[in-house]
Amino acid sequence: MTEQLQMTRRSMLAGAAFAGAMIPIITATFAQAAEEAPAVEMKPADLSALEHVKVELVKPPFVHEHTQKAVGGPKVVEFTLTIEEKKMILDDAGTEVNAMTFNGSVPGPLMVVHQNDYVQVTLVNPETNTLQHNIDFHSSTGALGGGGLTIVNPGESAVLRFKATKAGVFVYHCAPPGMVPWHVTSGMNGAIMVLPREGLTDGHGNELVYDRVYYVGEQDFYVPKDENGKYKKYESPGDAYADTLEVMRTLTPSHIVFNGAVGALTGENALKAAVGERVLIVHSQANRDTRPHLIGGHGDYVWQTGKFNNVPDRDQETWFIPGGTAGAAFYTFQQPGIYAYVNHNLIEAFELGAAAHFTVTGDWNDDLMTAVKAPSQS
Repeated sequence: MTEQLQMTRRSMLAGAAFAGAMIPIITATFAQAAEEAPAVEMKPADLSALEHVKVELVKPPFVHEHTQKAVGGPKVVEFTLTIEEKKMILDDAGTEVNAMTFNGSVPGPLMVVHQNDYVQVTLVNPETNTLQHNIDFHSSTGALGGGGLTIVNPGESAVLRFKATKAGVFVYHCAPPGMVPWHVTSGMNGAIMVLPREGLTDGHGNELVYDRVYYVGEQDFYVPKDENGKYKKYESPGDAYADTLEVMRTLTPSHIVFNGAVGALTGENALKAAVGERVLIVHSQANRDTRPHLIGGHGDYVWQTGKFNNVPDRDQETWFIPGGTAGAAFYTFQQPGIYAYVNHNLIEAFELGAAAHFTVTGDWNDDLMTAVKAPSQS
C-alpha cells in the first residue's frame, strides 16, 4: 500500500511538469519570476515585540470571531491551513468531484485581520495527499502573492508572513506552476477580509457596523460525462485530470454552486437573520465573473470589487464581481420571510446551482408591501 501511494505521488508530481508543458505561458511566468528575483538573502523582520494572536478558523459560510475595529496596534495574526484532497458530492444526483480544498471546505475559510496587521499562515500538505500545492494571496505584495514561497509537496509544510497593507476582501487560491486553473476550479480557493483599523464606513465618515457576517464562495466545477451523458467518477484527482482539462477548455461549467454543492445554503442550511439586523455578505469568485442579487432586498452599501478605502455604491439591485475578486455587500433586512440570494445569470442560479437562501424572522411591514388583492379570478 505504501509503495502504491508513493508511486501515486511521484506520478502526480510528474503530472505537474506535464501540465506545465501543456500550459507554457503560466510556466514561463513562474520561471521568469524566479529568474528575475534579486539574489539576496531573505531576512524576515523581527516582529517579536508585537502581539501574536492565534485564530481558529471556521467553515464557511460562518466566520471566526473578530473585532470590527482594531484594538491596539498591529498584531501578528496566525492561521493554519491544512490542504485536503477529498471527494465531494455536488448535487442530489450524486455527482462526484475530486476536490482540492483548504481545511476541507469549498471555499476555504474566511480569514479576518485589520489593515497593517501581519498575516502569518502555516500551510500544511499532509503526506496522505498526492499533489503539490501552494497559496497565492491577492491581498499580499511580492513573490506571486506568496505562491513562490509556499510550494509544498506531500508531507511538507511552509510558513508565510505578509503585511496586510490594503483594506478590503481579497481572494486567495492555490497556484502551483503549470496547474493553476485545475486547482482553482477543483475548489482550492477562499478569501481574506482586511478591515480598516477604524472599522467600515460609508465613505463619508459614518460608521457601518454589522450584526452578522456570512461568507459565500461561488465555485465553478467541470465534471466530465461519459458517452451516455452521465457524469463520470474517478478514483483520484490524477485519474480525472485529462478528462477534466478537456471540459475546462470548453469554458462551460457543469456546476456553478455556492459553498461547494447545490443547495449547500438552502433549506436547513439557509443563512439566518432577523428584521432590523445589518448583515455583511462577503462573496468571492476565484475564476469567473458573477452578478450577486438578493431577491426581495438590496445592497444598501456595496463594494463590488471589495476594497474598503473606496466609497461604496448605494442601493444596488445587482452588483458585479469580476473573476478573481471578492466583493462585499451590507444590507439591513426590512421584512421577514425567505430571500433568495443568487447569481443573476439566472441560468447559472436555477439550472446550475448558484443560489442560497436567507431565512429572516420578524414582523411584516404593510407599509413596505401589501397584497391589495389576493390572486383570484377576475
